[in-house]
Amino acid sequence: MEMEKRISLELRNKTPAEVAELVVDNCRSSDGEVEGLSDDYKELEFLSMVNVGLTSLAKLPSLPKLLKLEISDNMIVGGLDQLSEKCPNLTYLNLSGNKIKELSTVKPLQNLKNLKSLDLYSCEITTLEDYRESVFELLPQVTFLDGYDHEDNEVPDSEADDDDNEGLDSEADDDDDDDHTAGPTRDGEDDEDEDDECSEGEEVGLSYLMKDGIQDEEDDDDYVEEEEEEDGVGDQGEKRKRDTEDEGDDSDGDAD
Repeated sequence: MEMEKRISLELRNKTPAEVAELVVDNCRSSDGEVEGLSDDYKELEFLSMVNVGLTSLAKLPSLPKLLKLEISDNMIVGGLDQLSEKCPNLTYLNLSGNKIKELSTVKPLQNLKNLKSLDLYSCEITTLEDYRESVFELLPQVTFLDGYDHEDNEVPDSEADDDDNEGLDSEADDDDDDDHTAGPTRDGEDDEDEDDECSEGEEVGLSYLMKDGIQDEEDDDDYVEEEEEEDGVGDQGEKRKRDTEDEGDDSDGDAD
């Protein structure tokens, strides 16, 4: 795929001014020059053009906010002065796998005052005697060359990112721990409140049942007493009836 078409696809309905990161690796430059980029990409901070067939950076547009540039595995032989003019704030530059042979070729990078990391893997320049010492001397602002500093300590970029992420995760974990610590206390209080409410409810329920039981017993006693009274009234009636009958019998006897 041609570079210009690939860049157009990578926009994903954004305007060039909205793009901060652009990766167009493994597409093809038709004439060895940068194609499809313009000064409109003024917010671009990361640009990767790996293995696109570049031989020159002459048509690289002005990218004032660009911090990281990946142009490895191309056929660039020189013209690095374009970088200090077009991308003055670069901090990371990967030129691995290009046709760079001499120290004089990388000398223009002295003007990149913020350049901290430079990669020249698989370039012929790496075969020069005292290559690393010479580059560090030529470019004193560079801290890491091919992934290692002057004392052969590995570049800590990924580790720093991980540490930052771990720091954020740690803060988040601390917040979670605080929430969890506070949580049981609140839950415990809620549980105690619920237990108190349950106890009160049980006491009220028991009192209510006992009250109902007492009332039922009283009602039963009243009912028994009423029955007894009714039975007493009935018995008295029966007695009076029998007395009346006896008196009648006595009257009949006298008449005879």
